[in-house]
Amino acid sequence: MLLCGPSGSGKSLLAARSGLPVLRLDDFYKEGDDPTLPLVAGSSDIDWDHPDSWEADTAVTAIVDLCRTGRTKVPVYDISLSARTGEESVEVGRTPLFIAEGVFAAEIVSRCRELGVLADALCLSRGPVRTFRRRFLRDLKEGRKSVPFLLRRGWRLMRAERSIVARQTALGAYACDQDEAMGRLASAAAGRCATARTAA
Repeated sequence: MLLCGPSGSGKSLLAARSGLPVLRLDDFYKEGDDPTLPLVAGSSDIDWDHPDSWEADTAVTAIVDLCRTGRTKVPVYDISLSARTGEESVEVGRTPLFIAEGVFAAEIVSRCRELGVLADALCLSRGPVRTFRRRFLRDLKEGRKSVPFLLRRGWRLMRAERSIVARQTALGAYACDQDEAMGRLASAAAGRCATARTAA
C-alpha cells in the first residue's frame, strides 16, 4: 500500500494508526552533499520537495524485497542533518499488507503496479492552510531545518498544494481524507488476508 500526500498531510500518523507494518520512504532521500540534488528556482535552497532529491530505484528495491522475502535493509536518515546515519532492518514477516509512506510515493505507483506488488495507492489531502500549520509546527518541534528555511518552504508548499495533489493523483494515487483512507486500508487488508487464506 503506497501512501503519499503533501508534506504535513498526516501520512505518518495514519500509517501508525493503521497498525500495519510501515516502510518510511523518506529514509531514501539523497544526502545533502549529493551533487545531483535539485535547487529551488532562483534560490540556493535545496529543493527537498522535488522527486530528484529522492532515490526511487532504491525505494522500489526495498518494497519488492519486503513483498518477496518479508525483510529488507534500509538507510536511517536524519532530516536535520540531510544525511544517512546508519542502516537498519525492516521486517514484515508473513503480513500480507504493509504501508510504504512518503511524499514521493506516487512517483513509483506505476512501477509497483507493473511489478505486481501494489495493493492500492492513496494521496492524503487536508487543505493547504491546515497542512501548512501542521507541517510547520512538526518541523519546528523536530528541528528539521532552520526557521527561515521552514517558512520559505512552507509558504511555497502551501501555494503549490493543489498542484501537488493533482500531480500525485495523475500518477495513480487516489485522493482522500484520513477517514476514507482508513476504510480503504481496512478493505485492502481484508482482501489480501482473504487471498492469503484461500491460497494456503
